[in-house]
Amino acid sequence: MTDALTGVRTLAATGTLLRPEEAAPVPRKAAAPPPNASAPPRSAARRRRRLGPGRAVPFGRLLGPVLLVAVWWAASAAGYLDPRILSGPGAVVSTAVELISDGRLQGNVLVSLRRAGSGLLLGVGAGVLLAVTAGLSRTGEYLVDGPLQIKRAIPSLAMLPLLILWLGIGEQMKVTVIALGVAVIVYINTYASLTSIDSRHVELAEVLELSRWTFLRKVVLPGSLPGFFVGLRLGVTSSWLGLIVVEQVNATSGIGYMMFQAQQYAQSDVIIVGLVAYGTFGFASDALVRAVERRALSWRRTLAG
Repeated sequence: MTDALTGVRTLAATGTLLRPEEAAPVPRKAAAPPPNASAPPRSAARRRRRLGPGRAVPFGRLLGPVLLVAVWWAASAAGYLDPRILSGPGAVVSTAVELISDGRLQGNVLVSLRRAGSGLLLGVGAGVLLAVTAGLSRTGEYLVDGPLQIKRAIPSLAMLPLLILWLGIGEQMKVTVIALGVAVIVYINTYASLTSIDSRHVELAEVLELSRWTFLRKVVLPGSLPGFFVGLRLGVTSSWLGLIVVEQVNATSGIGYMMFQAQQYAQSDVIIVGLVAYGTFGFASDALVRAVERRALSWRRTLAG
């Protein structure tokens, strides 16, 4: 029956009747596979695997410090901490209120902020200037980079005896110690960022015949900002670390001096108040630098968001 139909179709098409065995077989369509036989389910296709850290939560960085204080409070309330060695949060809060009421805490904090701020400004300015000199000039690199790499291997605190011999034990020595630590850190990170700028950008600027100022503003500044902000954050931390040490060297004011005096009388609550003040200012200053960095580098898309 099928062969007869094939012959009829051939006759209709060509006008010649062929025998069934001479008629060309009609190709049959392959059976269509069942729908979605090998395709993944829609829910699995729509679901995308997340590899990044996820969305940022506002004030999420406060979770760690809050958890630390909660553990400290619980351990103190359970009697696991000896108040003579480590005072509990309640005693520390009452001591802080007492220090604020008689004005001792505010006066020492202002002195410490002035020292740390002065050293930070001097160190950042010197570090950026030296980095630009070494990063944009071979002569500057040969003259500047070697001594600063040597200085990086020498801790600033190791130079404390020599600086006391040169500058005495006054404010000048304290600010200089802080500035030296900050300058080296800012220099290392900014210099590394400058020397990592793609040479093709420099060649393009030369082809376009950009002026020196335009080259610095359009190529050098955007290329060096990420490294500069990394150095600035580390420099802020370094300024507080240096401050802790220099304020215990024959100082008469400051948070470090207050803590050193409390050590003589075994007042652990006063020492913890000083540590909390250092930690609070360090955390706040780092958060401020982060905010400025996000605004200045808003064109970047990073995992930090």
